[in-house]
Amino acid sequence: MMKVLTANRLTDGIAVWLGANGRWLERIDHALIARHREAVDALEQAGQSAFHDNLIVDVAVIDVDEVDGEIYPIRLRERIRAKGPTFRTDLGKQAEFQQASAA
Repeated sequence: MMKVLTANRLTDGIAVWLGANGRWLERIDHALIARHREAVDALEQAGQSAFHDNLIVDVAVIDVDEVDGEIYPIRLRERIRAKGPTFRTDLGKQAEFQQASAA
């Protein structure tokens, strides 16, 4: 069992993931991975707290795998949220990845 906590930032709607540093990150790359029930419970509590503090909405603990050292969401919906639109690779997060690798 591997899970991460995701949500949408309330100020701009951007998909975010809870990082090991306790901050909400715009990329899934450094999300905190829960590997046992107690860690999943802690993620859920952190999500509820951030929701009640009006930082995030649409809070969810999602299933992930690690593929070649990268976090890979199991559900297609979550892969799209992590990478960006599927029909315009020049937009969204995948465009940022391309620009960063070209630099």
